[in-house]
Amino acid sequence: MASPASQPQTILIAAFSGRALAQSARRAGYAPLVVDCFGDTDTRQAAHALVCLPARVQVGFMRRPLLAALEQLATSAPVQPAGLILGGGFECNPKLVAALAEHFALIGNSAEVIRRVKSPPDFFYALTRLGIRHPETRMDPPGDPAGWLMKRIGGSGGLHIHRCPTRFQPDPRRYFQRDCPGEAVSVLAVTSRRGTAVALSRQWASPLPRRPYRYGGAVSGIAVGADLEARLIDTSLAVLSEFNLTGLVSVDFVIHEGEPLLLEVNPRPGATLDIFDDANGNLFQAHLAACAGDNPAAILKNGWNPPRAAAAAYLYADPGAVAVPAIDWPAWTADRPATGTTIQRRQPLATVKATALTSADAETLCRDRLSALTELVYESSKREGTALQ
Repeated sequence: MASPASQPQTILIAAFSGRALAQSARRAGYAPLVVDCFGDTDTRQAAHALVCLPARVQVGFMRRPLLAALEQLATSAPVQPAGLILGGGFECNPKLVAALAEHFALIGNSAEVIRRVKSPPDFFYALTRLGIRHPETRMDPPGDPAGWLMKRIGGSGGLHIHRCPTRFQPDPRRYFQRDCPGEAVSVLAVTSRRGTAVALSRQWASPLPRRPYRYGGAVSGIAVGADLEARLIDTSLAVLSEFNLTGLVSVDFVIHEGEPLLLEVNPRPGATLDIFDDANGNLFQAHLAACAGDNPAAILKNGWNPPRAAAAAYLYADPGAVAVPAIDWPAWTADRPATGTTIQRRQPLATVKATALTSADAETLCRDRLSALTELVYESSKREGTALQ
């Protein structure tokens, strides 16, 4: 899509990390105007313009600075933006989404849809009514915490999930869920009332002693068996319809004792964009089409060409805080922080990607690259004398 003056159509993006959406938008022929928390070098390369704003994982962006940053980007854009796409960082604050919708055309789910799918009483009551299996969930703490998890409403990335403690301060932002161990499988969907396209991936954790479900990575090209795949898709379609979801979303399950249990819905483009998008940004185009009320499956039917199997994983600064050294970043890395950026211990440092003919090979290569990048960053840091205590 191009403007009458042959300028690329601009589009606003706001997310904790806007890199994946910005790159997908650029591949689709758009000029992204980005607000995110990191300002990584590859995000800046993909963006037409970028504003870096701080935000807290627990509460997201502050309303006034975010509105000001988006207004600044929109006002200075060469072409009026087509709208605003929200990535990660808004599930915890539907009121902020509502405020943004007063100023910009949202391309994605409304504040009310987000509120409903992220409200445990609303969401899990609906699942029960629909006959959809899910872990036992409650708002009040269990009498015996053994076998229970404590989660934060609207949390993402797995850092908000703890084993249920015996003592803690009451917090209305928390809820409690039975721990049902198993394989984590996610259904990526691009959906509208006129059609839906889906793809499956498997997630793995990068656990810490007190954060057992910290997000590690995801891999596509998985085989789960025809019966299980049909159940995952049918369940996802029922949930998409029930909550009137639109655009790119993900529906997360755990396969517990052979049964798919629905954990949550993320009502926005997520981390698996990295493993499912193609060289032409067709997932981005399908998201726009779905949010405009068109059938996204029609767009993807003939043009979508993702890798056969792809993996992407977060590299965390687990060995210790580090000032990012001057290195030649491998082509298979993303979310590359600028040289000299201080990354605190156990915080995300970069993203690693891999493609292969099978999901097993893609995941193995991805994990090998995580080790290689860890060594490159920390050994280079030691040589430069920038290692931190």
